[in-house]
Amino acid sequence: MTLEPSIRKYVTYAEEILQERGEELGSPVRRAWAAAVIEVADKRINQMGTLSDLGEMLGQKLGEMALSRLGQPDGAPIAYGKSAIIGSHCEIEHGAALLHPKLGKPLRALIGQGKALIPSSVKRGGPGRSIDVPLHGADNEWDFTMLDAIEAMIPDAPRDGEVVVVVALAVGGRAGAVIGK
Repeated sequence: MTLEPSIRKYVTYAEEILQERGEELGSPVRRAWAAAVIEVADKRINQMGTLSDLGEMLGQKLGEMALSRLGQPDGAPIAYGKSAIIGSHCEIEHGAALLHPKLGKPLRALIGQGKALIPSSVKRGGPGRSIDVPLHGADNEWDFTMLDAIEAMIPDAPRDGEVVVVVALAVGGRAGAVIGK
């Protein structure tokens, strides 16, 4: 009998940047992330289909949570990204299964954008390990003002048998690139 992965908790974070290098921004930059801490009950790689299906649900759930923290962007261009931190008893492929095959479709539907690939990062780490979630324009990965990253960290995760999955959203571009706009 294979045990199913379970979600231990959700965590969210949001920020609104008003100034950069002492200069007022033309409009605030808002960035937010939402994360799920997942206990991967069966540490073997044989549960990729189950993790991929869970990733689809997380695309919707974490997207809703991050969008709620971001505030309604009213059709503004959104930057997005996704990342995973893998506990020491899990495989990097657990993170890949959660992030890549199915997470993007519900996230794109939710934000009403998403012609560009969703940038991602995956790394191994223990509790309190941070990860830089890459961000770029949801519809235009070549809009250099949208290229950015946001750091995510959960003090007690991932434990050995856990994976942390993070979805990040931003409105307004990179703070230093939008001074005076």
